[in-house]
Amino acid sequence: MERRKQKFMNEVRVMRVDSFDTLLQSAKDIPRRRVAVVMAEDPPVLKAVEKARVEGMIEAVLFGKREKLQEVAGKTGISLQNYEVVDVSSPQKAAYEAVRSVRDGKCDMLMKGYVKTAVLLKTVLDKEIGLRTGRTLNLVSIFEIPTYRRLIMMADAGMIIAPTLQQKVDMINNCVEVAKSIGWEKPLTGIISAVEVVNPDMPATIEAAILAKMCDRGQIKNTIVDGPFAVDNAVSIEAAEHKHIISPVAGRADILIMPNIDVGNVFYKALVFLASAKVASTIAGAAAPIVLTSRADTEDMKLYSIALSSLYAERRSNPK
Repeated sequence: MERRKQKFMNEVRVMRVDSFDTLLQSAKDIPRRRVAVVMAEDPPVLKAVEKARVEGMIEAVLFGKREKLQEVAGKTGISLQNYEVVDVSSPQKAAYEAVRSVRDGKCDMLMKGYVKTAVLLKTVLDKEIGLRTGRTLNLVSIFEIPTYRRLIMMADAGMIIAPTLQQKVDMINNCVEVAKSIGWEKPLTGIISAVEVVNPDMPATIEAAILAKMCDRGQIKNTIVDGPFAVDNAVSIEAAEHKHIISPVAGRADILIMPNIDVGNVFYKALVFLASAKVASTIAGAAAPIVLTSRADTEDMKLYSIALSSLYAERRSNPK
């Protein structure tokens, strides 16, 4: 029986996620991940955590002011009896204790609640107690777009302002690691610019060409990288054919690497607010996944991000 169960779990880990329904189901099928929620007295966050717990994805440790947590839980109809609550006096203390619980292996991942992003990341990056790995941290997002045929992954909409060449290498590696956690074993990566040709006056196109050559020479693994691409010829086979672009990535990119945070953030918000896309995000590059959602994200988006981070945490604990 145990062997059959383990075989099933192995099959679940490599199942390709091709929709958000599959994303949620996959997160339910793996063992529950334990999440440390920093300043959990944020109603939308607490509701998403409760839904993820009820659906069998996670267990959670709530770090925050107990009195405020009890007030919020009462108003939202959530029982704190289902959670371990760590009473702390400040956001800084909550971040410290939550990060330490992840670093010490008591929790599998971290989630931002009612705490400033700067406070949380300062603790995550602390040289003594944080979750540093030596790799760049960046936000990895996946989208389900009603008018597009499949899921697409993108970086970075919220972390790295103007990535260097080495940071772009880390961004690709982080995306590939997250992609493998949802069963995308050798994703196609397109490096995005305004145009699809190398232009000496546009540094992003030069770096795109360098990244493609680095992949050709084995310096970037487990993906096929090409670029530069404009967005249209990265995601549309018809657009790529019209411009006579010959590349295994053209029109078929699974991962889009944006040239800077301005482009990434506009792309992210345009998909969500104009194209009604669903989105799930996780911060990759740390010693554990970090669920760091926007206050503008819906409860469902927070749930999707918990699911993605749970699968990422499972993959990190069971690498192949």
